[in-house]
Amino acid sequence: MTDLNILVVEDEKFQRELLSELLRKEGYSVYEAENSKCALEIMEKRPIDICILDLKLPDMDGVSLLREMKKRDPEVDIIIITAYGSIETAIDALKSGAEDYLTKPISFEDLLIRLKKIKNKRTLLSENKILKETLKERLKSEDFIFASEKMQEVASLIVRVAKTDSTCVIEGESGVGKEIVANLIHAYSARREFPLVKVNCAAIPETLLESELFGYEKGAFTGAYQRKPGKFEIADGGTIFLDEIGEVPLSVQAKLLRVIQEKEFERLGGLKPVKVDVRIVAATNRRLDELVKKGMFREDLYYRLNVLRIFIPPLRERKEDIPLLIDHFIKKYSLRHKKEIKGITKEARDLLIKYDYPGNVRELENIIERAVVLARGEYITTEDIAGIPSGQRESESLSMRGMIESIEKSMILEALEKNNWIRTKAASFLGLSERMLRYKMKKYKIEKEDLDNQR
Repeated sequence: MTDLNILVVEDEKFQRELLSELLRKEGYSVYEAENSKCALEIMEKRPIDICILDLKLPDMDGVSLLREMKKRDPEVDIIIITAYGSIETAIDALKSGAEDYLTKPISFEDLLIRLKKIKNKRTLLSENKILKETLKERLKSEDFIFASEKMQEVASLIVRVAKTDSTCVIEGESGVGKEIVANLIHAYSARREFPLVKVNCAAIPETLLESELFGYEKGAFTGAYQRKPGKFEIADGGTIFLDEIGEVPLSVQAKLLRVIQEKEFERLGGLKPVKVDVRIVAATNRRLDELVKKGMFREDLYYRLNVLRIFIPPLRERKEDIPLLIDHFIKKYSLRHKKEIKGITKEARDLLIKYDYPGNVRELENIIERAVVLARGEYITTEDIAGIPSGQRESESLSMRGMIESIEKSMILEALEKNNWIRTKAASFLGLSERMLRYKMKKYKIEKEDLDNQR
């Protein structure tokens, strides 16, 4: 039995009853309506998921009924039934919000295929909605604040990746929040009761990195007075987070590969292999595939690590997140520094939203912390914000854009003049399609008199 309710709206009794009976045999809960009035009454009393709607009804045209249904319940999916040859009406209905259409006589097999497609879509949307609400509720205390679709995709990936035990690489510029994502992957994994051990590979000298990761035996080198376990041993059963994995030297990369493949390693100066069960989550702000091409990163290790990949977009590409992050950091640092900051002025907020943040979320957080400390009143103002030249970035961007557009317009005019205003030849001369040339001519309002004015 399926959990979907279907409403069949068809004025021809035989067709309506036949279709309804076939759908019931497939396990659907089916309601019948002979006209629009009856259909709307059923919608008032019953939750309808899918409506199969004949466009030809006695009391209202199908498209008008469709619009009324979508107005009452935007989430209802509607499959319209139309006579052969009325495709224009069907297109009209699709523009008004119909999910799909079928022409008479109806192929029941085709209908079932469309119903399955809608069911799969509804399941996915439902899962995403629950996921979004759950993530926002559970992760709000973790500095994982988002409103953008791009970060919703990241959040969805975190949950899916956390359920697996495969190696994972988190990519993104410095300051986007790679460590926070690693924390969440571990927190929602089956390993959460075991340690999460973090290693900043770029912060440890190359000569010490091997002993830091794998430990050493007593007497392995001068000063090794006793055995010391490495990070992998400490993380046994849990997760090890290797930040800036691209900085690991080739000599250590070979031992990392062995840990992934064999689940074992040898301590520095040791003779016996040490067995470990550790999940590796790595992070990098560098392109590992580019490092592979340059011979700076082992190709076999790259593929072993890159089983699952999460890319965190820079803050400048998800500006929708900035207002939420601003409010979050104001609350966080007001509490930490015992300041009674109620909010931020519109001018200051607009300034922060326009900025591109080369240092990403970390830079925004630092700016807000300084502003909270420096603020004299209850609201952060533009005077409290350090590090952002007000209006400078925007004006530079605008002047640069204007310069580029001016050059482009001149080049197009020159190409048209050299080719006697024959667009196909001018487009070929510029290396553009004729369609793109027409678009740019329209954009820059280029007409033949432009050349006469220039002479």
